Amino acid sequence: MNIYLQDYLGKSGTLLILIFGLIIYLLFKIRVSPESIKALFEKTKKEINEDMEDMNLPSKDNAAAYNLEEFAVDDFNEEDFPDEEIPEPELKPVSKFEINREELKPTINSSSELILEPTIKQNPSLDLEVTPEITGPIEETFVIEKVEEEDVVEENLASKLVADFGLFDPTLDLSNYKFPTIDLLKEYSTGGITINQEELEENKNRIVETLRNYKIEIAQIKATVGLLVTLYEIVPEAGIRISKIKSLEDDIALSLSALGIRIIAPIPGKGTIGIEVPNKNPTMVSMKSVIGSTKFQEAEMELPIALGKTISNETFVVDLAKMPHLLMAGATGQGKSVGLNAVLTSLLYKKHPAEVKFVLVDPKKVELTLFNKIERHYLAKLPDTEDAIITDNNKVINTLNSLCVEMDNRYSLLKDAMVRNIKEYNEKFKARRLNPEAGHQFLPYIVLVVDEFADLIMTAGKEVETPIARLAQLARAIGIHLIIATQRPSVNVITGIIKANFPARIAFRVTSKIDSRTILDTQGADQLIGRGDLLYTNGNDIVRVQCAFVDTPEVEKITEFIGAQKAYPNAYLLPEFTGDDESGIKLDIDISERDSMFREAAEVIVTAQQGSASLLQRKLKLGYNRAGRLIDQLEAAGIVGPFEGSKARSVNIPDLTSLDQFLNNESN
Repeated sequence: MNIYLQDYLGKSGTLLILIFGLIIYLLFKIRVSPESIKALFEKTKKEINEDMEDMNLPSKDNAAAYNLEEFAVDDFNEEDFPDEEIPEPELKPVSKFEINREELKPTINSSSELILEPTIKQNPSLDLEVTPEITGPIEETFVIEKVEEEDVVEENLASKLVADFGLFDPTLDLSNYKFPTIDLLKEYSTGGITINQEELEENKNRIVETLRNYKIEIAQIKATVGLLVTLYEIVPEAGIRISKIKSLEDDIALSLSALGIRIIAPIPGKGTIGIEVPNKNPTMVSMKSVIGSTKFQEAEMELPIALGKTISNETFVVDLAKMPHLLMAGATGQGKSVGLNAVLTSLLYKKHPAEVKFVLVDPKKVELTLFNKIERHYLAKLPDTEDAIITDNNKVINTLNSLCVEMDNRYSLLKDAMVRNIKEYNEKFKARRLNPEAGHQFLPYIVLVVDEFADLIMTAGKEVETPIARLAQLARAIGIHLIIATQRPSVNVITGIIKANFPARIAFRVTSKIDSRTILDTQGADQLIGRGDLLYTNGNDIVRVQCAFVDTPEVEKITEFIGAQKAYPNAYLLPEFTGDDESGIKLDIDISERDSMFREAAEVIVTAQQGSASLLQRKLKLGYNRAGRLIDQLEAAGIVGPFEGSKARSVNIPDLTSLDQFLNNESN
C-alpha cells in the first residue's frame, strides 16, 4: 500500500493521508473534540491557580495586588507567619545599611580617565555645541555595493537544491522498474568449444602441403580454435611475398573442402598471416552467455551492445554512442534480423526506459512487431498515431522529418545550456543547473532502427534519403543514433553521403565481392559461412564475430516481462511535422472560376478511381498546365485527396451516381 500510494500521490500526499487518518481515529475512537481540549486547558489552568493560592503566592488573577519589587527582607514580621517559626539570623542576616541607588549612577567624576571618543566643547557665551577641531584629513564614508552576477546566483541555487533534494533522478517516475532477468533467455551452447584434435591436425597438414606445392615454406604454424572457425597463424620463411599467399585462397579452400576460406595477410598487430577455416561442427552462441558475461555486465558505456563472441571466445561489446551510427548488410537469411534483435535486447538489459527510446521502422511488418508490448516503456512515435512501430512507407517520411525537428530542438537546448553534447547536458540537468521552466528537460537517447532500407529507397527515394543524411551528419551530439539494415548494399541504396557518415559497418554473408567492397570497402564478406557469421569494422581493423542467437520466444518473454510492469501514460512523443507540399496551399474553390471541362475531368477521375494529372492528359487530350489546374480544382472541391508524393491521389467519390449527387448538392 505504501508503494502504491507513493507512486500515485507522492511522499507528501501519503504523509497527509496518514495525518488525516490519525485525526479521524482520535475524533471517533478516543472522541477528542475541540470542546474537550478546551475543557482540559481550563482544568489545568484552574489547578495551577489553586496550587498558587495554597502556597500563598500571587497568581495571574491577583498578581496586581502584589508589588514584587517592594518585597524586602524587613517586611517579614511575626504577624505574617503566625504558625511558623521566625527564621534564624544565621541563615539570612538582615543588612543594617540601605543602598542609595542614585549614587550608583555613573557621573563625570566617577567615569574613567581615558577618553576614548572626542568630546564636544561647550561655549558658555553662545550656549552652542562647537565641533571639535580635527587636525587630520577628513575621511568620507565610502560604501561599495557589489551586484551579484546571475550565474553565481544560479550556481548557488543549484547547489542549494542539490543539497536539499539531491541530484535529479530521471528514473523516479518508474523507480520500481525491474530489468529483465537472464533466466528469460535460453542456453543453446553445448558446453563451450569442442576441440577435435584429428580435424586440427588434418587441416594443418593440408595447408602446409598446399603451400609447399607452390614452393612456399612455413617456419611456424599455430591454431586458435573458435566457436565457428579455427584460425591458423603461419609465419612464412624469409623472402616469401604475402601477395603470393593471398592469391592461393581458392586453392587452399579446394584442398580443405571447406565452405569458405578467409586469409588475413597480415594480421594487424602481429607478424603472422591468418587463415580462417570453418569448423565441421560449429557451436552456436547464445544470447544468455553474452548478456551474462562480466564484460557486458560491467561495461561502462552509454549504449552498450553485445554482438556475440570473437574467434578467441571473447564477448564482443561495442558502444553505439561511439560509433555513432551502424550500417548492416547481408543477403537474405544470413542473420540481419537476428542481429537487430540482439542489439535491441542488449539495450533492454542495460538501459532504463527513461534513458533510451526506440523508433522502429519495419517494412516487412513481421520482424519488429513483438516490441509493441513495450510501447509505453521504450518506444517513440508521432502524435495521433495508433501503432508505434512504423510499417507504412508513407509514414516513414513524416517520422524521419519529425526526428530532424527533434534534432533541431535539442541543438537549441544545448546552445542555451552552453554544452557540446547530450552527456554534458544531462549531467548539468541532473545537477539542477538548468531551469525546467525555460524548456529544459532530461533528454533520452533515441535509436532509429530501419529493418529494410532498400525498400524505402525504392518507394520514397529522395524524400527518405535527405532526412537520413541530415540525421547521419548532425544527430551524433544530441543522442540520436541510426541502425540501418539492407539486403543488397548497392551504391543506389547506400549512397556516398550515407556511407561517409556510417563508419561502423556490419557485414553478414553476401553473394559477391563487389557487395563486400561496397559495405566494408574490402573483400571478405563473401567468404563468410552464414548463420550469424559477420565482420565488424569501425574504420580500422576488421573483426570476425559470431553473432549471438536470440529466438522469437525469448524476445517475446522479455517484452512480456517489461510490458507487465508499470509504464508511462503514453509512448515518447516526437514533435509534429507539417510538410510544405501542395496540400498546404489554399486552393481557389470559387465555382464560377472552374474550368469548362471540370465535370468531364471529375467523371474520368471517378471512373478510374485514380487522381493524377497524367490520366487527364491522356483521356481528355489536355496539356500539363490545364490538367494540373483541373486536379487542383478537384482537390478544392473534395473529389480527390491531397498530394502524396509519387503515388496517385486518392479519390473520395466511389461512383458516378455519387458524383452527380455531389455536384447537384454543390450547385444548389
